[in-house]
Amino acid sequence: MVKSFYEKEVYLSDNFWIMFGKKKQTSTIDKDQLELIENAQKRIKQKKRLYVHFVVFLIGAVFLILANTVLGIGKDFTIAGINWFVYAILIWLFLFIYHFINVFITNKFMGKDWEKQQLNKLVNQQQQRINKLKEEFLKEEKKIAQSQAYNETQSLEKKSANKLTIIVAAGEDNAIGKDNDLIWHLSNDLKRFKKLTSGHHIIMGRKTFESFPKPLPNRTHIVITRQKDYKAPDGVIVVNNIEDAIDAARKDSQPFIIGGGEIYKQSINLADKLELTRVHASFDGADTFFPNVDINIWKEVSRTTHEADEDHNYAFSFITYLKK
Repeated sequence: MVKSFYEKEVYLSDNFWIMFGKKKQTSTIDKDQLELIENAQKRIKQKKRLYVHFVVFLIGAVFLILANTVLGIGKDFTIAGINWFVYAILIWLFLFIYHFINVFITNKFMGKDWEKQQLNKLVNQQQQRINKLKEEFLKEEKKIAQSQAYNETQSLEKKSANKLTIIVAAGEDNAIGKDNDLIWHLSNDLKRFKKLTSGHHIIMGRKTFESFPKPLPNRTHIVITRQKDYKAPDGVIVVNNIEDAIDAARKDSQPFIIGGGEIYKQSINLADKLELTRVHASFDGADTFFPNVDINIWKEVSRTTHEADEDHNYAFSFITYLKK
């Protein structure tokens, strides 16, 4: 009987399978779980012994009755007028009842104390697992929170990244100047230029900078030149290429490219926004031009047109483009 039990599989609540057989298996369970198995085995043995006791009791009772009535053993021996085998059967029945009570009542599943002890162990084990799961959950939650914070930071950085803007006035033929000077004088255009660029970094080539009588007020000038040791007034930033100029203005939310023609060509594909004053006329003799505005790349978002008047010799439009 015991051998057949050891050849069975015992499935534990922890999802462990232990094989008991002739060949010794490597145990993958802890001491507490092993104790549960051993006590379960003892419990099974107790029940089997009680069952054997019951069977032997029945056979023994029948044998005692047959021995007295059929074989005549102790036929004349009575106690208080009752045959001796009746007392023998009652005594044996008492022992069986005592055995039954001992297995199923007094020591039910190894006793109440043992049951409570094992229950506490299981509760503690489950609590440990819950705590471990909580720790893993908190770690995972922390990773998610860090990831979300990183994404939000990236998003904010992206939103707050400077929006490089080109500002220019150009004729219908894209003419913007002659002999390093403007071809027209439009007071509203100059006012608009001052309003938009005030408080910002303005990026320009050396010739454009030198066309100013002095640095423009309330603006940070960044001058691009290939000349080494170029001397500029205090506060003017000198760089050697467009990339360094944009980097120098990285803290500005909207730095402006203001010219001249070569700087416009270098920055047209880098810019995010274009503030164009389109002068509705063509100008012969111009030597500096603005690149064509590719409508496949740029989307017009606003336009305001001004007709020619006593203060403006040419009609013009303020047009704002955003890169698609």
